[in-house]
Amino acid sequence: MKRFALLCPGQGAQQVGMGADFYEQFPVAAQVYDAADDILKQKISQICFKGPEATLQATDNAQVAIFVTSVAIYRVLESLGKLSTPPAAYAGLSLGEYTALHLAAAVDFESAVKLVRARGRLMQEAAEKNPSTMLALVGADEAVAGQICERARSIGVIVPANINAPGQIVLSGSIDACAKAAEIATELGVRSVPLSVAGAFHSPLMQSAADAMSVVLEPVEFQPPTAPVLSNVTAAPHGTPSLEIKLQLIQQIVAPVQWQRCMESLHRDGFEEFLEIGPGRTLSGLMRKINRKARVVNVSTIADIESLS
Repeated sequence: MKRFALLCPGQGAQQVGMGADFYEQFPVAAQVYDAADDILKQKISQICFKGPEATLQATDNAQVAIFVTSVAIYRVLESLGKLSTPPAAYAGLSLGEYTALHLAAAVDFESAVKLVRARGRLMQEAAEKNPSTMLALVGADEAVAGQICERARSIGVIVPANINAPGQIVLSGSIDACAKAAEIATELGVRSVPLSVAGAFHSPLMQSAADAMSVVLEPVEFQPPTAPVLSNVTAAPHGTPSLEIKLQLIQQIVAPVQWQRCMESLHRDGFEEFLEIGPGRTLSGLMRKINRKARVVNVSTIADIESLS
């Protein structure tokens, strides 16, 4: 590939069996999974490969499973010489931002694995304290999403949580507020889809997770990334001071994910080629809605590697 930006998926991309083909055929991938198993004192590799589904879907497992699988696939591509140059920029959706920071050499593997596991556990705990959910709006722009939230807010907490692409915005909030938002969306002619998630991620209901994550992040020292890594919060590259990166990662837990703006920022910087690594094809699908002219290559299985040749 020519000058390209690397895209790293977030929670929701997980699926039982992910990464198993890479583990079996490439020692460098096996090393990544085995190292994660040792760090976590848990066979996260077997949860990726064999499930069961309910275990993989748990937030604390899903997040670290996606991170490890994405890193393993990237290391295979590196070892095969499939990347003629390193990425010129990195972006990751929600937890994928940790993958991006690790691959850009801002944080070492062991620290990143521990951070992602802690993040998933803390978000799961916050969700259990505050029963809540998420609701996808199909075909709504930010103004309409804001209007729906404003009207549903009398019932409970509800905010835009993911600005993913034109016509795809996800709301987070209390169960009652999300139910009310669905009713209002129907009134306005907007289709809504309830999401099967543990809780209202990227909303004020995750504040306890953000507070606890600040303690987890405190001793970690981030290095300047080898190339720009976009922040989900600002849609701009992270600054080089370690403290600034940590503050953005804390804020990310309660702030909306500005994925559409991240991609638009890369387009303005001249990026036309993108590589999505990790399970699923979510980010490739979003890119088609954001910029149809962009070329996105997805590598989630060994068969996909041929598309890089």
